[in-house]
Amino acid sequence: MGETLAVAGGGSASIKLWDTATWKLEATLPVPRPETPKPATSPADKAAAKFILSIAFSPDGKRLACGTMDGAISIFDANSRKFLHHLEGHFMPIRSLVFSPADPRILFSASDDGHIHMYDSDGKTLVASMSGHASWVLSVDASPDGVAVASGSSDRTVRLWDLSMRAAVQTMSSHGDQVWGVAFRPPGGTGVRAGRLASVSDDKSVGLYDYS
Repeated sequence: MGETLAVAGGGSASIKLWDTATWKLEATLPVPRPETPKPATSPADKAAAKFILSIAFSPDGKRLACGTMDGAISIFDANSRKFLHHLEGHFMPIRSLVFSPADPRILFSASDDGHIHMYDSDGKTLVASMSGHASWVLSVDASPDGVAVASGSSDRTVRLWDLSMRAAVQTMSSHGDQVWGVAFRPPGGTGVRAGRLASVSDDKSVGLYDYS
């Protein structure tokens, strides 16, 4: 966010913050485990649970979220760099996180449990849980106006969700393999269609969609 790059991954169970002007490491934020541990059946499972798979800054730069292999979501104060709390609800890997551009409190998560969750990240509240994919949800993005989210899944589809209805209003099945990334076109630009969504898949193609 701004001149700070947040990097997380692997089994270190920490987030590293880099100053992009100097490329110096500013801080390392350890990600604490939830007070109520997620189910783990073996030492290997417990080690894998520490893996961080996703990370996101809020649009106002005040919050930083990360998701782990065991379904935990951790929220940090990005200014003080202090851990604040966990968000509960998932019990499988969190593949993707994104804050709403319209409301910096609202966080969306995509999980292997097949659900997309909508949280009030400050109030620690699960606002909505949306399901419909037949397999893992690998990616999620929020529209610039904050009224919709898009998701990509290992079921090879892209879905567009209306947040007022809490339901999928469009399903795109143009890909022949799992969909690892979805992204709305940012606001602004000249001569560019406003309602445009992109997706990328293991089938080695990029999908472009119009929506209204």
